[in-house]
Amino acid sequence: MAIIIDSINAQIRESHDEVIKKAAASVGLKSSEIKKSGINKFSLDARKRNNIHFVYSVYIECFDKSAEHRILKNKHCRKVSESILSPVISNSPRHGEIIITGFGPAGMFCGLVLAEYGYRPIILERGSSIDKRIKDVEDYWAGKDLNTESNVQFGEGGAGTFSDGKLTTRINDPLCRYVLEKFSEFGAPKEILIKAKPHIGTDNLRDIVKNIRERIISLGGKVIFDTKLSDITLENGHIKSIRTGSTEFETAALVLAIGHSARDTFEMLCKKNIFMQPKPFSVGVRIEHKQSDINESLYGKYANDPALPVGEYQLSYRKSPERCVYTFCMCPGGHVVPSASEPETVVTNGMSCFARDGKNANAAIAVSVSEKDYGSGILDGVKFAREIEKRAFTAAEKGTAPACTVRGFLNGKPDLDTDIIPTYDRGLTACSFNDILPAFVTDMLAEGLNNFSHKIKAFNDKNAVMTAPETRTSSPVRITRSDNMTSLSADNLYPCGEGAGYAGGIMSAAVDGIKTALSIMKTIGK
Repeated sequence: MAIIIDSINAQIRESHDEVIKKAAASVGLKSSEIKKSGINKFSLDARKRNNIHFVYSVYIECFDKSAEHRILKNKHCRKVSESILSPVISNSPRHGEIIITGFGPAGMFCGLVLAEYGYRPIILERGSSIDKRIKDVEDYWAGKDLNTESNVQFGEGGAGTFSDGKLTTRINDPLCRYVLEKFSEFGAPKEILIKAKPHIGTDNLRDIVKNIRERIISLGGKVIFDTKLSDITLENGHIKSIRTGSTEFETAALVLAIGHSARDTFEMLCKKNIFMQPKPFSVGVRIEHKQSDINESLYGKYANDPALPVGEYQLSYRKSPERCVYTFCMCPGGHVVPSASEPETVVTNGMSCFARDGKNANAAIAVSVSEKDYGSGILDGVKFAREIEKRAFTAAEKGTAPACTVRGFLNGKPDLDTDIIPTYDRGLTACSFNDILPAFVTDMLAEGLNNFSHKIKAFNDKNAVMTAPETRTSSPVRITRSDNMTSLSADNLYPCGEGAGYAGGIMSAAVDGIKTALSIMKTIGK
C-alpha cells in the first residue's frame, strides 16, 4: 500500500531526495523502513514574495505494513487513490454502430476506453487530421481565407490542440489521474504526473492526439475526418440512424462530443427537438503583458531565478451574485491566436508551447453572461456571441482584429501606442470596444482591470494590449442528460464534454468522455 505525505515545504533549490527525507522525518519514518518513495505532486507557493517556496506531496511504500498503518494516523498522510477503471460490460446484443461525433478530449477518451475494452467505435470528426489541420490553421493566421471546417475550433484534438494544453481542473475525480497517465503513455512529458498545475503545450499535443488516434485504430476502431454529423433519425425516443452527407449509419449509441463551437449542429438538434437549454457562459477580450513584467510582479527579486516556473496567474472579481469578471486560460510565454470558425467574424484565443518561452503573457479577461443578458431561447446565447464576433469583424480593417491599449480602453479612445509587441498574426486595428461589446461587459472589464491592478503589479501597465473578442470560453447551451448520461430525448444519445455543457477544459472533458464510455459499456454489448 502506498501512502501520500502532504504539505512538505521546501526551498526552491532543495533536491527531490532532500524533500523525500524531510517528508519521512515529518512522520517519524526511518530510511530502513522505506521500500519505495518518490514525488507525488508539487506546486509553487508565491503568495509572499519574501518567502517563495515549493509545497510537495511525497509517496512512500514501506517494507512493514505496520509502519504504513502507523503513519496513516498522521493528519498529513493518506492512502493513494488507484487510477484503475472497473467497467461493467453488458451482455446485451448490439444493433448498429457506436458512433462518436467529435475527436476532441471528450470524444478521444471515450473512443480510447471503448476500444481498449473490445468495442470498435466509429469516430466522426468534422475537421481534418492534425497535419492538414495545422496547415489550414497556419494559412489562416498568415492572412489566407478561413477554412470553416478545419481551424482552431474544428479538427483532430479539438480546440484544446491550439491552446496551452492545461491539465488543471476544479473537479476532484480519481479519473483525473487516469487521464494524466494516458497522456504520459502517449508522449506527454513525465512531469505532468507530479506537477500540481501540469500543462502539455500545443507542440506536444499535436503528436499526442495522433498517437491516441493510432491506438484506437490499432484496436479496431475507426476515426473518419472531414465528416460532419448532418442528420439524425429519431424514432420513439431512440436514435435509429445518423447521416453524414450521403452516408447513413445504423446506430446503437450516439455520443455527442461536438465541442462548444458546433453551432450548426446545435441548430440541427434543436430542429429535431432534442432537449437543450441555454446556459451561462462568458465573453471578453485577450490581454497581453510582457512575460518579464508578470514574473517580476509575482516573484520580485527572484523573477529571473531559473529554478522557478514561468509566472502565471488566475484572478477574479465578483460584483454581485450574477456578475463577475475573471481571467481564463492564461498562457505564459504565449501567443494570441485567430480562432474564428465562421466567415466574416473575429474570435481570439490563447496558445503556448510547452517551453512557454515567448516574450508575452496573455489571458482572457471574461465577463459572465446569462439568459438575463441574451434571452431565454435555446440558441439565444449562440446568437449573442455571433453578433459580437461579426461586430468585431466590421469594426476592424479586413482580416485584422480590433484592439486597444488598456490606457485607450479606459479613456474610451482607440489607441495602440505601446512598447509591447502584439502576437496576433493577422494584425490589429485600433478600435473602441464600445462598438463591439455590450456596455455591461465593458463596464465589468474596467472594474476588473482596476481590481486586478491591486493584486498584480503588471495590471497597472496601461501599455498592455487588449484584443477582442473572446467568445468561446464555454458552450452557450446544455444538451441536457439524465443520471445515466443519456439525453432526455433519446435513450441511446449521450451528450458529452464541453460542447454538451458538462465540462470546461481538457481534463474535465476527457473525464466526461471516460464516464460516457463506461455508461455505454454498462448498457450495450460489444
